[in-house]
Order: sequence, then C-alpha cells, then structure tokens
Amino acid sequence: MKMSLMNKLSLGILLAVLVSIILVSLISNAIIDKEFSKYLVGEHKTKIENAINIIEDLYKQQDSFSNLNHDELRRYSEMQGLYIEIKDLNNETVYTSGNAYLQHNNMMRGMMGSMMPNFTGMDSRQYTENTYPLVVDDNRVGTVIIGYINTSFLSRDSIAFIRALNYSFVISAFIALAFGLLISIIISRQLSDPLIKITQTSNQMRTGNLEVRSLVKTSTKEIAELSNSINYLAETLSSQEMLRKRLTADIAHELRTPLTTLKTHLEAFIDGVWEPTAERFEIFYEEINRLTKLVDNLRDLAKLEQRNNKMNNSEVNISNEMGKLIESFKPLFIKENYQLDSDIEPEINALIDIDKFKQIMNNLLSNAYKYLKPNGRVEVTLAKQNKNIIIKVKDNGIGIPEKDLPFVFERFYRSDISRSKNTGGSGIGLTITKSFVEAIGGRISVQSSSDIGTTFTIVFLNIILS
Repeated sequence: MKMSLMNKLSLGILLAVLVSIILVSLISNAIIDKEFSKYLVGEHKTKIENAINIIEDLYKQQDSFSNLNHDELRRYSEMQGLYIEIKDLNNETVYTSGNAYLQHNNMMRGMMGSMMPNFTGMDSRQYTENTYPLVVDDNRVGTVIIGYINTSFLSRDSIAFIRALNYSFVISAFIALAFGLLISIIISRQLSDPLIKITQTSNQMRTGNLEVRSLVKTSTKEIAELSNSINYLAETLSSQEMLRKRLTADIAHELRTPLTTLKTHLEAFIDGVWEPTAERFEIFYEEINRLTKLVDNLRDLAKLEQRNNKMNNSEVNISNEMGKLIESFKPLFIKENYQLDSDIEPEINALIDIDKFKQIMNNLLSNAYKYLKPNGRVEVTLAKQNKNIIIKVKDNGIGIPEKDLPFVFERFYRSDISRSKNTGGSGIGLTITKSFVEAIGGRISVQSSSDIGTTFTIVFLNIILS
C-alpha cells in the first residue's frame, strides 16, 4: 500500500518524537531512581542518628534509663516509622516502642504502591534491625536496637516529590507529542506541497503541454534545484520540439526544389514539349548533385550523433597552418571584391588534430564569405593566452537576427535571411564545427547583429606546447 509523502513524513517524525520521549523517560527514570535511592538512604541514616542522639540526650537529663520520656520516643518512632529498643549494660530491655512503627509503614506502603510500585530498594516485605552503642560522655551506657521496614525510608515530602516528578513526565510527554505532531505536519507540508506541484507540472509536460512551468516558492535548496531542472527540461523540450518541426520543414524544402525541377523537366520530355539536349540533361545532373549532397550531409550528421570523433593529434605549428588557410581563401575573396585580413601571433605550437582544425576554419571562413554584403570584409585573429588558443572570425555581413542566435549551432537550422540569399547551404556546417571544436576540447560562441556583422570565437583549452 502506497502512502503519500506528507503522511509518511508526519508518521516518521511523530515516531521519532515518540521513541525519543520513551528513551528519555527510561534513562531519566533510571538515573533519578538511582540518585533518589542514595538520597533516601542518606535521609534514613540521618533519622537513625537523630534517634540515637535523642536517646543520649534523654539519658543525660535523667542520668539513667529509669525515667526516660517514653512519649517522646514513641512519637518519634511512629513519625519516622522506626522500631526502637533500648538495653542497658546488663542487656536488659529498658524501653521498646512496640509495633507503633507499623502504622507509618502501612501508610507509606499504600502511598508507595500507588505512586512508585517499582522503585528500586523499596521492597516493603524486608525488615531490618541494627544495633548501635549508646555512649554518654565517652562512657558506654547501653545499646539501642533500631529496626525498620524499607518503606520507612519514605517521607511525605519524598512521596510528594515523586508524585510531582511523575506528573511532570506525563505532562511533558503529551506536550512533546503534540508539538512533534504540529512540527511534523508543518515540515511535511513544506516538503510535499512543492513536490506535488512539480509532479503536476511534469505530468502536464508528459501530456504534451511544454509551455507549463514549475512556479514553486521554497527555501529548501534541493526542491528549488528540482523545480529549476524541471523548468529547464521544459524549455529544452520546447525548443527541441520547435527545432524538430523546423527540421522537418527544412528537409522538405531542401528536397522539394530539386524534385520539382526534375519532375517538371521529365513531364516536358514525356509530353514532347522539350527535346532531350545535353544542356537539359546537365540541369538534371546538377539537381541530382544537390540531392546527393543533402544525403551526404545527412550521413555526416548521423556520424556526429554517434559521437565517433576520434582525435589524431599531432604537434602542429598553428600559426603557419592558419596562414596557409588564409592564403587559400584570398583568391575567392578578391574575385568578389571582398577583403580578408588576418592578425596571427607567430610560432604557436599545439597538440591538435590538424584535419579537424582545417575543417573548422574552412566552415567558418566559407560561412562568413557566403553572407558578406558588397565590399564585405572578414578579419581572422589568432592569439595565445597561457596554454589556450583564441581564434576569432569577424565579418561585416548581413548578421544573424537575435531570435536565431540560440539556434545557429542546431542541425539544419537556417534563418530566413540566409534562405533569401539562396546560398544553398544545408544548415549543418555550424553543427559539425561545434562538434569538432568540442571534440578537440574547446568551446565556440557567436555574437551577431542584423546588418552589422557576426563574430565567431573559438577557445581551445590547454593544447599549447611549451
């Protein structure tokens, strides 16, 4: 049977409080029992000493046992629950209190039975007698026998103290249980209510509502982090869903154009409108090439998803390799009256996969070239910082709209501006670039503004050789 989190927490906290109360009560009672027994024994010794002192004083007053104040001894015997017997030096009994002590014993036995039936050392069935010498002015004048039943240890004040102590334990237990119940309810609600809301949010996400967000207010760090994670998951799933729909539309768009062209031309051939010529077959060939390129890009994308980017690192002079790449692109830029500048820090040696590095730079430079405006300019910088390499590719092209910046590295994503340029790109060049950068152990970022330009920044971490 499953139990709600609130009930489970409340029950757990209440059980912990109850067990704590029982343990504290047992330990406290054991310690108080032991110490109180010591106290009562000490009090009992004092009563016996007082009895002996009273007898010695009475003897001093009369200088003999003949006229002892029997009433005073009897009252003390009854009040303290003691049996008192006095013998002279001839071992003759000169006084006995009789069984008057039993009246006190019976009363204490009843009180003890109701208040402390298990008090250690208080076995009411045990009777004890002890003999003590009577010494007056350093001379022994006789002996005194003092007997008692164990309940005589107890006085009215002792019984009242024990009663108050037991009562305080009971009241404290009830208060602790009530307080524990209240605290358990408060804590369990503080924990369970946000989790219930988060669960409701996740259930709505499961049914397809990716716009819902977890709006819980809590001071519990873990629950706040869980809420933020759910919100991040919702945002990620929402963006992925948007990208999935856009990917479908992009692939359909990429396939539609060459297929439409092929279909139109074939229909013209079938209807006898066109005569088959080499020029028209060349159009067929170009469109088939576009389809082949798209399939190749899809295959490359599949390889990226398999994360099979094995590194073939070697010691390379990055400065020289970058210079060669810049020189290879300059004729292309000059042909379109574009400008390609570079600022390369010399003699930077690094341990890197040179093939992937070249593909990264080819993709970035080609991308910048495609989207330049008339009289466009691209600037490439290479610098080192500690053991890191920093590369920037900056252009003054058409730029990327702010709404598209978060998605530029997503597969098949192309902004509406890039479509209008009809560049023929498939939309996975930057996806591949980011994958290679991260495989080498770096990171790539982009800054851009529409009609102002774009800057790609790459940082390769800890690859410089000393």
